[in-house]
Amino acid sequence: MPELPAATPRARVRVPLRFHDGYGVDADAVTFHGLTDGQEHVAFVFGTPSANPLVRLHSECLTGDVFGSARCDCGPQLREAVEQIATRGGVLLYLRQEGRGIGLYNKLDAYALQDEGLDTYAANTALGLPEDARDYTSAAQMLTALGISSLDLLSNNPDKAEQLRALGVDVQRRVPTGVFKTAHNVRYLRAKVLQTQHTLPLPELSAG
Repeated sequence: MPELPAATPRARVRVPLRFHDGYGVDADAVTFHGLTDGQEHVAFVFGTPSANPLVRLHSECLTGDVFGSARCDCGPQLREAVEQIATRGGVLLYLRQEGRGIGLYNKLDAYALQDEGLDTYAANTALGLPEDARDYTSAAQMLTALGISSLDLLSNNPDKAEQLRALGVDVQRRVPTGVFKTAHNVRYLRAKVLQTQHTLPLPELSAG
């Protein structure tokens, strides 16, 4: 296992988070020096994390997180994750990996191809881009800088757990998120089940 480059906390500031449905909670936002990809990722720390805290790696989604797009499940997942982590104590890593790492413009180009019939992964490939370009080295650095070496991972995505383990983080178990299906994202969710083995327990999503 390669040695993980060290990152260090840069600043920590209290932020009151308020959501459209009225839910609110305060968190400490932590920034970092030394992240390998040079991105401005942020950790939101809720309560006093235990020796085995609940952690979510949430990839930025401007359309879903900010504008409430129904083409994905990112916004509802973020809202759910904040409450679950705040209740138990833990950390949400907000990672600047728009569109599974391909960027906002490319993601919107992929949407146009999805409107022509391609699934979310095939659309990326048609653009000459990886199906999923995300690398979680910086996430592992952030966790290490926060003193977290063992955790429960709030995620339906097995790749996140596998990458963290390969980077030396002890993922005790993977806690599934809810399933947030809309008329606009069912093909997207189905592709995640069939292509990348996401754990989304809806029969219509895994049917052949």
